[in-house]
Amino acid sequence: MGKIYSQLQALKAQKKSGFAVLADPDKIAPADMQYLARLCNDAGVDYLLMGGSLLMAHQMELCIQRFKSESDIPVILFPGSPAQVTPYADALLYLSLISGRNPELLIGQHVVSAPQVKASGLEVISTGYMIIDGGVQTTVSYMSGAQPIPADKPEIALCTAWAGELQGKHIIYLDAGSGARRPVSQEMITKVSSHIEIPLFTGGGILTPEKVYENCTAGANIIVVGNAIERDPLLIRDMAQATKTASVQEPNI
Repeated sequence: MGKIYSQLQALKAQKKSGFAVLADPDKIAPADMQYLARLCNDAGVDYLLMGGSLLMAHQMELCIQRFKSESDIPVILFPGSPAQVTPYADALLYLSLISGRNPELLIGQHVVSAPQVKASGLEVISTGYMIIDGGVQTTVSYMSGAQPIPADKPEIALCTAWAGELQGKHIIYLDAGSGARRPVSQEMITKVSSHIEIPLFTGGGILTPEKVYENCTAGANIIVVGNAIERDPLLIRDMAQATKTASVQEPNI
């Protein structure tokens, strides 16, 4: 396993959390990435996730380069398609949509992207990606054609996560989606995190430092925030601090 995954494993083993900022190249200009990098540096952000559902602007590589010119924070690709693979990043979440039944998103697109991924030199982190109902149809649910796992069915989420873990996924990612009206519940996070041995990511609908803190204490190892930071980049500081504060508290699991 690579350096980044070793860090994620350590967070899981120590029952601690990290904070990741999600940047969508369709929503942020390359010229703004250096400012974002300085904010992340000052706040002690752990990772920058880069990716989007559509990638219409075709400026992802330039965004990564601008960010890296100001920061040593690892950049992890969170791709919406095989086109979003670039060696300029440090690692790749190799997503399989295990909550859906679309074969293209379980293995089809992986076959297409495999030669590029192998040649990229990226650290590849096999990811069991699960869409959770966030109260509104999000871009990811629409584009994938996948029916989200009901928000009040943590047992379905757990069994799905178990299936991913047993198949050899490196991490599980519970995502309510960009623009979700409600984030993944603490009950579901705790249910999944306390019964799997691999790291857990959560994202979607997380709008406040208080919600970041709740995700941490529920057992999430990496909390990913995008939309809220797009509206108010200064939230990065308070959200990162909430993660650090929670990591010294006793978790719920």
